[in-house]
Amino acid sequence: MNENVRPSSRSRTVMTEFVFPTDINSHGTMFGGTLMKYIDKISAIAATRHAGKPAVTASTDSMDFLSPIRMGEAVELEAIVTWTHRSSMEVYVKVYAENLLTGDRRVTVTAFSTFVAVDANGTPVPVPAVEPETEEEKKLFESAPERYEMRKKRRKQRFGSTN
Repeated sequence: MNENVRPSSRSRTVMTEFVFPTDINSHGTMFGGTLMKYIDKISAIAATRHAGKPAVTASTDSMDFLSPIRMGEAVELEAIVTWTHRSSMEVYVKVYAENLLTGDRRVTVTAFSTFVAVDANGTPVPVPAVEPETEEEKKLFESAPERYEMRKKRRKQRFGSTN
């Protein structure tokens, strides 16, 4: 296997959680912050799997809430590395809610984050390229450079630098 290129499946990570009363806000739906914590955690695992090195959060580009999640449902998060640059990795997360009694499932959230692989001193280190395998992964891979350029532009506008 070429260690400079790794398949998307190497990073694939799945996590399932029950939604309990302590996870619910005053609207009777899951706290967005709780879900954001899960998304960051699963993204870090996927990025670390891909890089084979520790990975830290660099940014969360988008988090689209599509459908509310209710108490008693299960949430299933699936993360994959969709694209890499020198030391950075784009991670895509899709969140499903499932009524465990009926089996009904729906996509509730999608999110993109960027992680950077680091060495023991916290210095960014190169990561392998990613090879998409499924049609969805190929579409995400093809559209990733545009998202990368948008991240650079946003960072430059905010901080005056693209580093």
